[in-house]
Amino acid sequence: MHNPPISLLPHHVAIVMDGNGRWAQKRWLPRVAGHKQGVDALRGVVQACVERGIRVLTVFAFSSENWNRPVEEVSGLMDLLALALSREVPRLLDNGVRLHFPGDRSRLSSKLAQSLAAAEQATAAQDRLVLNVCFNYGGRWDMAQAARRLAERGEPITEESLSGAMALAHVPDPDLLIRTGGEQRISNFLLWQAAYSELVFTDCLWPDFDAAELDKALNEFARRERRFGQTSEQRAQATVSALGADAPHA
Repeated sequence: MHNPPISLLPHHVAIVMDGNGRWAQKRWLPRVAGHKQGVDALRGVVQACVERGIRVLTVFAFSSENWNRPVEEVSGLMDLLALALSREVPRLLDNGVRLHFPGDRSRLSSKLAQSLAAAEQATAAQDRLVLNVCFNYGGRWDMAQAARRLAERGEPITEESLSGAMALAHVPDPDLLIRTGGEQRISNFLLWQAAYSELVFTDCLWPDFDAAELDKALNEFARRERRFGQTSEQRAQATVSALGADAPHA
């Protein structure tokens, strides 16, 4: 499968990494084994994004609803995140990846919260790829916390000000949102930011998602016409105008 031209690549890819538990259950393994395999899959996708020139990758690692899962699974996920941080940060530094952990840290242990902050600080100077790992995140939480921050500062709530107070205000909105695992919903992920994202759903379980699966989604994205409320003719004219503006002048 051929990769799409650079001009047709999304700047920002977001992924709902679904299917870890089912992947493990199909193999008669504990669910946490699927999450461990999912970390390996994420490592490969991060590398693939760096190689393809994608600038931002945002993944849904732990939702605010995931606290309702069995206690042993939640505990295993917390331990897995701590272990992944210690192992992966050096590799991320080598690849020029900057880490962010959007989400509510108030329910995390102080040790884990400190580890997240330390990883963000350690990678702050990297500029090849921004990796947002949304942990204890929910789209409704994000909008509520943004509105609360604006209200506390006495600022008017507008689309622009709300966007600026969101947990992902440091990056542009995602161009492409992928969900693995066969479900066709976004499950409280980036509700505000995904307003104009192209959606791609795949049956592939997250631990099996690799560079080839990413390329399938990228090629599907490249085939889409993104009109942002305009007609096809308007978008074509805007593209022609943009190309003309970029052309060298005599």
